[in-house]
Amino acid sequence: MATILSVSGSPSPTSRTARLLRHLDGRLTGQGHHVVPLDVRTLPAEALLGADFGHPAIAGARRLFEEADGVVIGTPVYKAAYSGLLKTLLDLLPQYALTGKTVLPLATGGTTAHVLAIDYALRPVLSSMGAAHIVQGWFVLDRHITVLDDGGVVVDPESREALDRVVDQFSLALRPGRGRSGGASADAVPTGMVSAEAAQAGAVVVAA
Repeated sequence: MATILSVSGSPSPTSRTARLLRHLDGRLTGQGHHVVPLDVRTLPAEALLGADFGHPAIAGARRLFEEADGVVIGTPVYKAAYSGLLKTLLDLLPQYALTGKTVLPLATGGTTAHVLAIDYALRPVLSSMGAAHIVQGWFVLDRHITVLDDGGVVVDPESREALDRVVDQFSLALRPGRGRSGGASADAVPTGMVSAEAAQAGAVVVAA
């Protein structure tokens, strides 16, 4: 159906964020999409930190964004903001690299105090890059993600149900004629235990 770029902005080789994204990649693939994973930490540090726009790896990452119909952006939250590693990549992309694309922002963190980072830190950047449709973002508590010995993950049942619903909304928005009319959009908030502040901002977390 659609080509989806699944981007992990975590700098950690044992990242829950990256493993959660790869878990969700399987769900999207099962719905008929072609998913391309991109772990920003695998790009050359010297190219990212030195803003080397001409580096082959950076040029390759730009092509992945160009070829994608939809983009999943996943990041751990540090000090109420998305990761610095993710920022180094976004800064090397064209100003309107997300024009015409549907985007799903996801974040992980250790406390619900970080839940608003999606809407106050990440969403404005994605919107400024021309995203046609930014679907409902989602924040997952670290303790709701259990890493298995084989590298896979198990998501807490209550969080899994809500997260799957958000991913399915994203998948639906990628169908021809759906959700590509332009401008950021906030879809209906999935059922769950939502703080008043999170509901007002549009970012959702299922509490423990």
